[in-house]
Amino acid sequence: MAEDAEKYTYCTNCGTKNAATNKFCLECGQSLIKQDKQTKGSRTGNILDNATREMNSWTGEDKSVEINFKSIFNQVFKKHTQDETDRIFIAGTKETTPTLNEVADKEVRPWLFSRVFLYLSSLLLILLAVLMIFQNSNAYPGLLFMGALSVPFSLLIFFFEINVFKNISIYQVMKIFFIGGAFSLLMTVFIYSLTGSGNFSLLGSLLIGLVEETGKLVIISYFVYKANVSHIFNGMLIGAAIGAGFAVFENAGYAQNYGIAVLLVRSFGSLGSHTIWSAIIGAALVMVKKNHKLTKAHFTDRHFINFYLLSVLLHALWDLKTPFTDVKLVLLIISGWVAIFVLIHAGLREVKELKKLKLKNMLEEPHEA
Repeated sequence: MAEDAEKYTYCTNCGTKNAATNKFCLECGQSLIKQDKQTKGSRTGNILDNATREMNSWTGEDKSVEINFKSIFNQVFKKHTQDETDRIFIAGTKETTPTLNEVADKEVRPWLFSRVFLYLSSLLLILLAVLMIFQNSNAYPGLLFMGALSVPFSLLIFFFEINVFKNISIYQVMKIFFIGGAFSLLMTVFIYSLTGSGNFSLLGSLLIGLVEETGKLVIISYFVYKANVSHIFNGMLIGAAIGAGFAVFENAGYAQNYGIAVLLVRSFGSLGSHTIWSAIIGAALVMVKKNHKLTKAHFTDRHFINFYLLSVLLHALWDLKTPFTDVKLVLLIISGWVAIFVLIHAGLREVKELKKLKLKNMLEEPHEA
């Protein structure tokens, strides 16, 4: 049967059996090349559907999640006013935090992060030009900092934008970014002092993933416990802030030791590394915690463990020495973002459920009276 499938193909239009090398159907003339591409596209879609269904089951819903990038990012290429920018950044105060009824439960459409990335990247290129063209070494420290900062900080703005509850201010985010990032790095170094450092073998990479994601988890847990946040989007933002801070400090260290080429590679890699992995862990932790105080039981919840182990695995595979490194990194970036969009879907579902619960309670109050 497998050999027959390799030699022949069947036209989807009329059902005629054709040689696999035929470009058009012998009976009706239908393009078999286009049909083959559609079949492959369908298989890719099935893989994505199965992946999102499995991850979504960890959030408590047994169905696949449709990821429509065109819809999510359709505001990126549109013009926006200064007032629109200001409204994003004034969120999180007592006066600007919306009520539950005002919280959006529709698809998130962030855009400001792209402007931040454009500005920071422009500064990076300017400093690079000063160093390379004019041979001015004074630009080197700034170049290291901007190279380490541009992608993680832009991603942090993305997660700040999609926090539909608008209940965490930019000041709080910056505090978590700097303090949480530094302490997560300190915690990781402390754990490494107990376990020893890993290498790029299979076991060594697993150790790196386990140690660094656990180190960041400790600091994420502290901020989640201290703020007692109860929404998935809040946990995602806190995790992203700590992961972004960790990434900036680590990228700067690597750049200092190994040069600009490594800095630029790690800057690209930041699209799908520490910021994303920590956002997954933070979102999953608050997802199982809900509006309760954080306890040990939440860390043993299987739904949290699944997402935590996913982040550890993505991290381990990232560091594992393999052939076709570039292809591997692209696939890992995609995988990390698939998990993020599944959790975004869970966060929007949470908003809808909270609104339904509030409405139900309002309808029941007169009967109780």
